[in-house]
Amino acid sequence: MISAVLDTNILASGTISAITPPGQIIDAWRDGKFLLITSEHILAELEHTLQKSYFQSHITETEVRNFIELLQYESVVTPLTIKVKNVATHPEDDLTISTAVSGQANYLVTGDGPLLRKVGPIYQGVNIVTPNDFLKKI
Repeated sequence: MISAVLDTNILASGTISAITPPGQIIDAWRDGKFLLITSEHILAELEHTLQKSYFQSHITETEVRNFIELLQYESVVTPLTIKVKNVATHPEDDLTISTAVSGQANYLVTGDGPLLRKVGPIYQGVNIVTPNDFLKKI
C-alpha cells in the first residue's frame, strides 16, 4: 500500500469540503486507499490552524476535536528520526519533510508552490506532489 504525508494545509482544507482535491484525498484515506503518515508536529500545527477564524466559521470545535483524534488513532504518527534543515522555504515545512522522510512515505502531498519549486519532485526517496497529482496515483 502506498503511504503519504499530507501537509497541514491539505489536511485543514480537506475538513471544509469533500468535493475539493484535499477533501477527496481525506475521503480516499478514510476509504483505506493509502496509509496516512503524520507526526506530532503536523498534528499540533493542524490543531493551531483549525483554530483560525476562517476554519471556525466552517467547522465546529467538536468536528475539529474529532478530526484530530481520528488522525491520532488512525494515521501512523511517526517520530522525527531524520532531521531536515534549511531545505524548504519555511522551517515548519522542513518538519513536514522530516515527517515524510522519517516515516518512509512514498509521497508528500502539498499545494505549497514555493516548496514544490525549491525542493523539486523527489527528496530522499519521497515524491513531492500536488493534490491533483496524488489523486491520479491513488
